[in-house]
This record gives sequence, structure tokens and C-alpha cells, in this order.
Amino acid sequence: MRYRLPLYVTGAAAARVGDEMSGPALLLVGIAATDSASAGSALLSGITISAAVGGPVFGALLDRAAAPGRLLAGALAAYSAALIVILLILGHLPLPVVIATAVLGGLLGPALAGGWTSQLPRVVEPAGLPRATALDAMTYNFASLAGPVLAGVVAVLAGAETGVVAAVALIALALPVAWTLPADPTASSRRRETSVAGDLVSGFRAIVRARSLARATVASVISYIGVGMLVTCSPLLGAEALGATNAGTFLLAALAAASLGANVLVAKRPDVLLPDTTVLGSTLVLAVAFLLAATVSPVPLFIAMALAGAAAGPQLTALFAVRHREAPARLRGQIFTTGASLKITGYAIGAGIGGPIATWSLPGALVVAAGFEVLAAVSYVTVTAVGRRGEAPPPVGAAAQQQLGPAP
Repeated sequence: MRYRLPLYVTGAAAARVGDEMSGPALLLVGIAATDSASAGSALLSGITISAAVGGPVFGALLDRAAAPGRLLAGALAAYSAALIVILLILGHLPLPVVIATAVLGGLLGPALAGGWTSQLPRVVEPAGLPRATALDAMTYNFASLAGPVLAGVVAVLAGAETGVVAAVALIALALPVAWTLPADPTASSRRRETSVAGDLVSGFRAIVRARSLARATVASVISYIGVGMLVTCSPLLGAEALGATNAGTFLLAALAAASLGANVLVAKRPDVLLPDTTVLGSTLVLAVAFLLAATVSPVPLFIAMALAGAAAGPQLTALFAVRHREAPARLRGQIFTTGASLKITGYAIGAGIGGPIATWSLPGALVVAAGFEVLAAVSYVTVTAVGRRGEAPPPVGAAAQQQLGPAP
């Protein structure tokens, strides 16, 4: 019996909600256990900062695995184990040891994101891939909406530690779904022909040489710096515009709900989405939304969040569509996990610089965030222009497979 798309969507959604829940839950448990906001922040940073290293390596291993679902399930189990270990040693061992554990667990973070998406072409027929891609992106939107809310609600009702346990439970629900993902019968021949190091080089080269993939990757990473700044500013926006720091959660909920709604429409009519145009246009819409949010006025602020969500949702779907279209099949896992790692890094940079700038000026921070969206659009156009001045168009799809090595 063929692996069915609803099963994939259920597993991916559970894993991603657990992932989105784990970060805020670690933040809360770190603060509760140490009575220090910096300790909670350090745990959150630790479990996200190592993604840039772990993503490409895990993706290369995923591409070489005869049973990629089992490797993915193992990564989910290891990530869950790291969360449990953090709970057990927090307050009993020195904080640097706890943070180091978070960093090690974070190496597997991209498995919860790009690792799933890279397997989608094995789940559905090529004709159904655009709709499946939109549904897959919706699980991200749903996770970004439900994860932080669940972390907060569980922490209030049952304690911060229970929030981490609940995140682990959700990820565990995805394990059997990942385990039964379709096998890759061509993996053994690829393992004989190339090394992991060689596949890593080929993967990065594929991203750089495929113009559409390169410009979409660069633009999305820079765009996520702005998104990270917005999320960091949300508590301050809630306090200043709505009178309560916790109200920032409602702002993020509005953004996530708009993202989800936009992708519902895309899933119904996937043929209307022009991936390359959407990646570019969404960054400009985000810039407008961030400038509107800089007014720090309640009604414009909610409009800005809805506008940002309406841009961010289709941007993610379009980015997935470009990766599916341009990635050589034998490098798909690596390209998806590398892309996820780079976006996480961009988000972390934005979150890191957003706080200090917002302390100086909240509207100023949002203007800077809008500037990053404009920079993302400029980088997209620049990569396009540079590619057109080359001697030959960059290889994509089947052509890329011929130049990068034998296709599966």
C-alpha cells in the first residue's frame, strides 16, 4: 500500500508543533529553574544556533540512506532524548553543561523541518506535488501558531517542565510516521559512488549554481532576519500598543493565522502560485507590513501582522516549490536541511540584534527589520542579474544532475 499524504501531514505537523513548542518551553523552564532570564535565553539560543552545522551533514546522510524514514525517526528520537536530558540535569549540573547538551540536540533541529519536506516527492506523484507542498507549508504555519501557545498554556496549568515533556510527547507521536516513510532503493549505489564529504560539496555547489535556488535561498535567509527581529519586538509591541507584554502573543497568533489562511487558499489553487515571483514579492510585502507595525498603534499593528502573515505563508510554499523543482534528486535531502539551517541562522541573527535595537527604539527596530526585507529583495534581483551575465545559464533539474553526478 502506498504511503498516503494525510499520514505524512499528520506526522510532520506533530513533529513541527513539538519543535515549535520545545524552544519556548526550554526558555520557560530555564527561567523557572534558575530564576534568571539569561539562563532561559541561553538554552533557547543553544538549541537553535547549532542548526547551521547539523543541517547540511544530516541532509547528506539522509540522501545516502536506503531507509531515510528510519534515519529521520532516529533523529527525532535523539532530539527528544536531548530535551529529556536537559530537564534531568538542569539545576543539578553547571549551566554550561546544560547549554552544551542543548547545542548537541540542536544539531538535529533541521530534521524536524527540512528532513520531512525532502521526502515529499516520494510520498506523492509529480502532478500532486504543488498541492502537497502547500499542505506541507501549512504544517509549519500551524506549528508556529500552536507551538508557543501550547508551551505557555501547559506551563501555566502544569508547570514549565511539563511543557518540555509535552513537546517530547508530540515529537514521539511522529516517530512511527517517519519510520514508515518510503525507502530509497538507489541509495546503495550512491554510497558506492560518492563520499559524505563529496556530497556536501556537491550540495552547496548545487545551491550556488542553480540561479533560481541560489536567489531564493539568499533572499529567504535575509528575509528571516527581519522576521526574527519582529518576533523579538512582539512583547514590547504588546506592552506599548496593547498595554500588556503577554499581548505580544496575540500579535504573533494573528501573523501565524494569516499565514495559515493564505496557504489554505494556495493549497486549493496551487496552479496560481508563481514560485519565483512569490519569493520576491513577499519580501516587499513584509517590508510594508513592518513599516506599518512601526506606527505602534493597535489597529495598524494587527493589520500589519495579518499582512505579514499573508506574505510569509506563501513565501514558504514558494520556497519549497523552488527547492523541489531545482534540487537534484540525489541531493534533495541535503538542500532542504541546509536551507532550513540557514533560515534558522537568519532568524537567530534577527532575534539577537532585534532586542538591543528595540531597547533603543522600538519603531527604529521595525524600520531596520523592513530594511532587511528590502535587502532580501535587492539580493534576489542581484543574484538574478549576476547569473544572467554568466557565460552559460546555471544547470537546474536534470541538467544539474548530469553535471553533479549520476541521478538516482
